[in-house]
Amino acid sequence: MKMLPGVGVFGTGSAARVLVPLLRAEGFSIEALWGKTEEEAKQLAEEMNISFYTSRTDDVLLHQDVDLVCINIPPPLTRQIAVKALGIGKNVLCEKAATSVDAFRMVTAARYYPKLMSIVGNVLRFLPAFVKMKQLIEEHYVGHVTSDDFCVFQMLMSDGVCCTVTLNFNMPGSFIHEVMIVGSAGRLIARGTDLYGQKNSALQEELLFTDSLPVNKGLLEKGFKDIPLLYLKGMVYMVQALRQSFQEQEDRRTWDHKPVAMAASFEDGLYMQSVVEAIKKSSRSGEWETVEVMTEEPDANQNLCEALQRNNL
Repeated sequence: MKMLPGVGVFGTGSAARVLVPLLRAEGFSIEALWGKTEEEAKQLAEEMNISFYTSRTDDVLLHQDVDLVCINIPPPLTRQIAVKALGIGKNVLCEKAATSVDAFRMVTAARYYPKLMSIVGNVLRFLPAFVKMKQLIEEHYVGHVTSDDFCVFQMLMSDGVCCTVTLNFNMPGSFIHEVMIVGSAGRLIARGTDLYGQKNSALQEELLFTDSLPVNKGLLEKGFKDIPLLYLKGMVYMVQALRQSFQEQEDRRTWDHKPVAMAASFEDGLYMQSVVEAIKKSSRSGEWETVEVMTEEPDANQNLCEALQRNNL
């Protein structure tokens, strides 16, 4: 009989409180829960009716009924657990790494175990509006992608006052999430969970896709305070895709790549972290900085020697 893999969940925050019922609704069994303290783990385990809980990572990773590990913990801890889980033979769904070095180590592990699932939980990639947007971009709906009118700059005023000016269409108030792709032939706008488009020849934008997915009231109560609606919907679609990926497999550790083809890989995670670090570097230098994706792990001894030399100076 074909079975979905048992799941081990790392984390006790809002994401875990939403993810656990979503996984169960799709037929997954939650076999183990990890919290940073025994008390935190126990509290959520009792609330979510999870029989096994612990504050020791190996207790989850070595659990014989756990074949899929979902990691929703602070980034500095993600790499260690994700890499170890892959090494033990577990499929991994996790959040972003803390640094490019951590992301690179995760990529290395994923390449070493290519048959295991290793994806980053960027849930918006699973929203149909974003899937449709990607499809339309590839079909040249917007033509050659250019840029929208956007301006951000800083001014150093007299007496050392620093003024930051951002000119865009963001308004104060409720949470707004909008992604606009502008091209030579038109534009696409993912506004919340709906997709709009407008050709240059059109007088007004058109609704290309509307998302009517209902979200369980209980999930809204658990997560809406901390997780915006479109991210909740993204989590729903992601978990549905996970079920489709595993449900027809004879072995609980094998999976079909097609249902999660839109997911962010560990390679994507490394690139995203490289972009973030380039932004930080640009902020320090005040100049354009190239996004450099790590191809080999830095020599820790070399970094230590350079630090010591700077201190001696």
